[in-house]
Amino acid sequence: MTRAIFMLLLCLGLTACGQAAHPEQSAIESFLQRYFSTWSAQDMTGYGACFHPTARITFVGVGDQSDSQGLTDFLHGQSLGHQRSPVPMTEVPTDMKIHGDARVAQAEVRWKLTKGSTIVTGTDYFTLMKTSAGWKIASLVFYNDP
Repeated sequence: MTRAIFMLLLCLGLTACGQAAHPEQSAIESFLQRYFSTWSAQDMTGYGACFHPTARITFVGVGDQSDSQGLTDFLHGQSLGHQRSPVPMTEVPTDMKIHGDARVAQAEVRWKLTKGSTIVTGTDYFTLMKTSAGWKIASLVFYNDP
């Protein structure tokens, strides 16, 4: 009996020591859902509104390869990608980890991109900043899984 109580208290203690949820967890999750849904709906105006005007976006390729862009070039490339795709593309988050404070948050988001019968998975690393207009993406670093 004593051992069972000890194990219960140990489990509760370990849970309490885990990372606390962000104070605006729900609002940030909703913001990130909108990020993915506007992209999937090819709503580049709504998608672009998720970013701070000075945002930088970096794609991490294989090895030492990476490509970093400002917002205008990035949005243009995303729009072209949708236009040139022979089938509609949708991207959905599959897992979100969010931490930070009331001014800045970081989010690690696993995602799944579906393009016809092709499925690609990967990870987005967002740095978000709270503005008078709500949360905005200050930077995004992402990659596709091998």
